[in-house]
Amino acid sequence: MLFSLALLLGCQLVGEIVTRGAGLPVPGPVAGLALLLALFAVRPQLVAALRPTTSVILANLSLLFVPAGVGVIGNLDVIAQDWAALSAVLLVSTLLSMLAAVGTFLAVRGLTGRDSA
Repeated sequence: MLFSLALLLGCQLVGEIVTRGAGLPVPGPVAGLALLLALFAVRPQLVAALRPTTSVILANLSLLFVPAGVGVIGNLDVIAQDWAALSAVLLVSTLLSMLAAVGTFLAVRGLTGRDSA
């Protein structure tokens, strides 16, 4: 488990260093995920080595939402003051995210030549 966690966090750290050092407009964890994907392509056995650890992390993913909930409760005064603007931003960003997901799906479907699911 220590190797798996070290590999996951190491990829994220390298991603952060690369994006900040090169001034790339990409989040560090995204670059780290790309690095992890490249490692999987080069060494496919890493997938099996990481599977037990990642299964535990995913099974307990809901615990990662606790700090966000505490942050919301801690900033109720801001939410009460700016609820209309926050609601509009949440609505627009959700719609844009959904449209981006659909666009990506359609683009991949077009590139792979699969017209039906």
